[in-house]
Amino acid sequence: MSSAKFFVNQGVVTSRVDMQNLLRPLLKQTVSYRFLRGRELVSHGTGWVERIVVDDPEMSTYFTPISISLNVDSFEHLEFDTRPDQLLVYSLVQGDERVIIEFAPLATEHAGSGGAQQLAFDTSGFVQMELQGLGGEAAVGDPVMDEAEPARRATEPDLEA
Repeated sequence: MSSAKFFVNQGVVTSRVDMQNLLRPLLKQTVSYRFLRGRELVSHGTGWVERIVVDDPEMSTYFTPISISLNVDSFEHLEFDTRPDQLLVYSLVQGDERVIIEFAPLATEHAGSGGAQQLAFDTSGFVQMELQGLGGEAAVGDPVMDEAEPARRATEPDLEA
């Protein structure tokens, strides 16, 4: 029985489980990809990593601008290296073909540095609702209003004005 391998910031991984674990941070992220055959660039693009699977012979690996599906079993090994900005470059290798994948943060108006930027979540189209408990009961710590309170508020003068 051999011992588990040890990697720090770079390596060549042949274990399917290790490959899946290394690729997991790319799930639900936008990445850039380059497909090379030998030294020739065959295709490139940017896409969204929709799924990463292992032990699913029915699922293909595909790269499109809309979605990317990675089946670890499509590749002989994974090479990875850490860029100066601390993000990883992944090379999935099968024979003389390789797909190079890099995290592709969205460019922002304030990016200036050219480094990786955290993806922002736009909440402008959403409405926040606060529910006050189930079945009309007030949640613990919420002020309780008796039935006459709304009527009192409507008829009493506003003392804060």
